[in-house]
Amino acid sequence: MNNKHFTIITFYQFKKDFDQNEVLSELNEFCKFNKIKGTVLIANEGINGTLAGLEKDINNIISILKKHNFANLNTKFSYSKFMPFQKIKIKNKKEIVTLRTKYSDPEIQTGKHISFNEWNNIINDKNTILLDVRNDFEVQIGSFKGAINPKTKNFTEFKTYVKNNLNHSKDKKIAMFCTGGIRCEKASSYLLAKGFKNVSQLDGGILKYLEKIPASRSLWNGECFVFDGRVSVKNGLKEGTYKLCHACREPLSSKESNSKRYIPGISCPKCFENVSDEKKMRLRERNRQISIAKKRGLYNRYIKQTVTDYE
Repeated sequence: MNNKHFTIITFYQFKKDFDQNEVLSELNEFCKFNKIKGTVLIANEGINGTLAGLEKDINNIISILKKHNFANLNTKFSYSKFMPFQKIKIKNKKEIVTLRTKYSDPEIQTGKHISFNEWNNIINDKNTILLDVRNDFEVQIGSFKGAINPKTKNFTEFKTYVKNNLNHSKDKKIAMFCTGGIRCEKASSYLLAKGFKNVSQLDGGILKYLEKIPASRSLWNGECFVFDGRVSVKNGLKEGTYKLCHACREPLSSKESNSKRYIPGISCPKCFENVSDEKKMRLRERNRQISIAKKRGLYNRYIKQTVTDYE
């Protein structure tokens, strides 16, 4: 990738033995000094983050984490012409991905990891229950052929889905997938602890599959939602067609963003009826300030930045 793109790294590792405050402090200082933006969550169970910056600085992030004995980081790289985050957030949490259960310990056990090269065989196996463990709004944008949508609003609802729908399938083959793999680590660990016998997961998640599998062989339908300014990605991790409504934070298809109810930065067809006049007024004022900043060449975190802005 040329030096006119930002490097985006997504990483996680389940690991209990490390100094949380020391890692938080060092990452925070390095990211702020080098204008790296994104989010990192640190908890008793490990670390989970997505950061964007110049390539050399992102490589140094890996070095910092390895110094703290994160030797088995699950990492994925992608690129963007624009900085996909507005700020840096590094914080302590109870969990790096929230499931709220004692029946999941990915450092001890997880489902069998299936590589992207073998994943199509899993999808084509009619005896396998193929489970998309992402949230409903993510599944609506795209998913694998034949996958089950649990229709969860958040990841903690996965436990209820299992109780209501899978408890009679403990001897069946279950294969699951999510965006980058971290939710599957927890979900597969949970199923194994609950007595499920044959559980597997897509190693590296949808992102690794889209990166490595050519469109001609891909069994992915649609686009994949990502939690940054790109909103969605397609095969080859090329930026997708979805936009984000900055009023309700919902992803919008091309059809929705062409609606008369879509007013950039203020409302969309999904929230037009629900956004109060007061909030619309605040959002209009924010748009006005962004416009003024653009004209005057001033910094505003809502203005898209390129690598040139960092030089």
